[in-house]
Amino acid sequence: MSWNVYLSGEIHTDWRERIMRGAEARDLPIRFTAPVTDHPASDAAGDVLGPDEAGFWRDHRSAKVNAMRIRRLIEDADIAVIRLGDKYRQWNAAFDAGWCLSLGKSYITLHDEDLVHALKEVDAAAMAWASTPEQVVELLAYITVAE
Repeated sequence: MSWNVYLSGEIHTDWRERIMRGAEARDLPIRFTAPVTDHPASDAAGDVLGPDEAGFWRDHRSAKVNAMRIRRLIEDADIAVIRLGDKYRQWNAAFDAGWCLSLGKSYITLHDEDLVHALKEVDAAAMAWASTPEQVVELLAYITVAE
């Protein structure tokens, strides 16, 4: 059986690559998907729909265009990993966690211990909380190949 794992969240560190390398090294039966992680491209996703205006309406259009991809990938996922970092606020990742919950999708949160209090509601609905990408790989190994 092959598993589909959606990687949601911050785009400024190598956490996705660490999870994917770890899964590949263990030959886990996983296909990874993710949102667009090129920040400028994501911000400009809706620019084709109208003049390049700053502020709310540009963000609004781009969020809707990005949501078409994100919703489909989450709907197709068996599990999601929701990464929330401390440098940038990933409200979109918290929203992805809520979307997973509404669809009955299991998710793992990935964040540092100093964010436990701030993310208590997001963590309460998660099936697991990890503080390192390597812990996520261990969880995925257990979930995807345990007999």
